[in-house]
Amino acid sequence: MEGCTIKAKAGVKTKLKWMALAVLMGGTLCAVWTAWTLTARYKRAMYMPAEIERVPQKPVAVVFGAGYWPSGALSMVLKDRLDAAIELYRAGRVQKLLFSGDNRFVDYNEPAKMLEYALTQGVPREDIVLDYAGRRTYDTCYRARDIFQVQDVVLVTQRYHLPRALNTCHALGLNAVGYVADRQPYPRRDLAWYWTRETVALWRAWWDIYIVRAQPVLGEPLPIFGGVKGNEKEK
Repeated sequence: MEGCTIKAKAGVKTKLKWMALAVLMGGTLCAVWTAWTLTARYKRAMYMPAEIERVPQKPVAVVFGAGYWPSGALSMVLKDRLDAAIELYRAGRVQKLLFSGDNRFVDYNEPAKMLEYALTQGVPREDIVLDYAGRRTYDTCYRARDIFQVQDVVLVTQRYHLPRALNTCHALGLNAVGYVADRQPYPRRDLAWYWTRETVALWRAWWDIYIVRAQPVLGEPLPIFGGVKGNEKEK
């Protein structure tokens, strides 16, 4: 009887060891995948400002919202994204600019602020499309495909954000490349937070894409080419 008890305890210990090993290996694989995705996986799909002439010509540049101050001033991150997108437009790498941002509240309208800035820089209104329901990266990519019906895009955002944006768009079937929008040194504390947030957000995107298959706010299709001009009906 005592021998059976000893064997049973030994069996439990062995199972626990294997479970611990499996958890350790799983955690290691997840960490490696995360690091690979955020650093090296999309390196060939990302273009620096000095490589603008090498950016593949696409119909649309997707510009992700990034907040503005109560005074109305754009955050440095958002201004850099807009400047980068305008560079692409002026260089003839894209035909249209899709500004996607948050407009859940009456007194907060990212796409409108983005439009306002682009117009002051001389971009024609007819070449700007506004997405008022781009509340997060996943929503922007999903709506670019299903609402604005584009397949080939240049994603315009900072280096820290591009891997997740590319990963999300590729998973949703978009043919996307990225253009790095970093135009100035950002505060180190902010960058540390951005990279930490990206790790969590990357797995949230994976969960939305492959597990829950989340659906963002949708509506009637508003194709950028051959559809509703300027997508004013969605405002």
